[in-house]
Amino acid sequence: MAENIGAIRQKLQAAAIAELPALFLEYEMDSRAGVQAEIAKAKKRILAYEKEVARTEALKRYEREYGDCDYICGIDEVGRGPLAGPVVAGAVILSKDCDILYINDSKKLSEKKREELYDIIMEKAVAVGLGYSTPARIDEINILQATYEAMREAIGKLTVTPDILLNDAVTIPEVSIRQVPIIKGDAKSISIGAASIVAKVTRDRLMVQYDEIYPMYGFASNKGYGAQAHIEALKKHGPCPIHRKSFITHFCEVRD
Repeated sequence: MAENIGAIRQKLQAAAIAELPALFLEYEMDSRAGVQAEIAKAKKRILAYEKEVARTEALKRYEREYGDCDYICGIDEVGRGPLAGPVVAGAVILSKDCDILYINDSKKLSEKKREELYDIIMEKAVAVGLGYSTPARIDEINILQATYEAMREAIGKLTVTPDILLNDAVTIPEVSIRQVPIIKGDAKSISIGAASIVAKVTRDRLMVQYDEIYPMYGFASNKGYGAQAHIEALKKHGPCPIHRKSFITHFCEVRD
């Protein structure tokens, strides 16, 4: 009796990429249209996987260019633009044989994919450092200097010392390690992309926690950015302790 098409579908869907060619051979003589349709889907899955492997290899261009360095660190920040919350910087050193797929600029990934990749990066990275600058510090020294401070903190928290820093666009003052600023680096370097994901997930989780403390602003959904509902709440309720006073003067009265 011929194997049920549903069972074949489940077998193909559950198989690892490396296992699929053997299954194709097993079912290639099965002329049922449903079986051949499932095989076609599985072949598309292989093509998509191969495309992602090629994209990821292209993301390692700078890592290969500076391959004589033992520890290459990607640096990125999240949260320069919001009206509330900290700016968070990430520093990530990946292994030379890093095999993590789907890393990209965190803004190009879904929340679910970012969360998945965060766990993988934290597990597989050689080292991860995170730095923070509070809203008060941002108001005190301005967002750019606060961002630099957070980046220096992230570097300082790494458990190994990088030989080179690949930065998303900036050159960080007061850092003696060699730096390579890369415009839109979070979409061009796997190390910077990993740093952007770690920083983004970390900051988003913080903003969800702040939402529980200050629920009227919708921080869980807007993450402190200037969404219309957030601005309306700011006008109605005034600022809370995590608002950046220097960012909200157009929307409400700010008192020291």
